[in-house]
Amino acid sequence: MTKNLITINQFITKSLGEWKSIRSTHTLAFQEFENSISKILIKDIKVKNREVVELLEKNNLSSKSSIIAISISWQATSDWEENQKNEKDQTILLFLPSDKNTGIVLRNKGYTESLITSSEYLIDQNNNLHLKTIYNSTVSEERICFLSNHIRSRYSVIRDQENNSVIQTSHTSEIRNLSTLKD
Repeated sequence: MTKNLITINQFITKSLGEWKSIRSTHTLAFQEFENSISKILIKDIKVKNREVVELLEKNNLSSKSSIIAISISWQATSDWEENQKNEKDQTILLFLPSDKNTGIVLRNKGYTESLITSSEYLIDQNNNLHLKTIYNSTVSEERICFLSNHIRSRYSVIRDQENNSVIQTSHTSEIRNLSTLKD
């Protein structure tokens, strides 16, 4: 029996909306962990958006009809310090498909290191989205999967690029805010 693979377009469409995120991050070298709660908003944006055009220009690319552009913004509260810190930010992601299930993702800023990044992506036979990003000193690998239509799970590992040692792991559960869905 062959299972139908979800395409990157379908995965992204399924991801759009507002999510509540509960994340546990483990920094192995220092034997520390951090818990955070976030509100995440994932929305599609037009390829003609100014930030999208700038990101394409910085990478010497032109807008193609196959490019998928999304904006991800978040507001997080972390227990990292005694005074819980609040952070918010936004990033633009451009998915440049090679085919229905693989391609490149460009970001206007990376998660692990704050610089323009390029990731490889793959949707596997279980419809999990895998992202691999090589930064200056680290490599980030992430897997995102849907446990149901309104629950996502993300797993990530950050490794040192020089010796491949695991620096950090994290697990995130994301629950869609159903009250924000349009009829």
